[in-house]
Amino acid sequence: MEDIQNLTDEQKREKAVEAIQTVYDPEIPVNIFELGLIYEVNIYPINNCFVSMTLTSPACPSAQELPIEAKMKITELGIFNEVHIEVTFDPPWTQDMMSETAKLELGYM
Repeated sequence: MEDIQNLTDEQKREKAVEAIQTVYDPEIPVNIFELGLIYEVNIYPINNCFVSMTLTSPACPSAQELPIEAKMKITELGIFNEVHIEVTFDPPWTQDMMSETAKLELGYM
């Protein structure tokens, strides 16, 4: 098993992103990272993780669930003292923010 005490901040960030990639919008069969809903993933001193994210729209039926699930998945890694998820609508999400993978999965390419 990997020694989490010796992970660099970049490795911790990668682990957080991997955790986020397990969170799927229930209406769209693509994870929220590939959908372009994650704007930032930052690691701060004393092992704190900050995620800035958006939703496809302010009226998204999963508006409460997706940030909570993302926080839970990152927290379950056991490498962060605190995980903070901030939901913002600036800039507003557009389909252009999706990865090529997401666009292919959803038939936009």
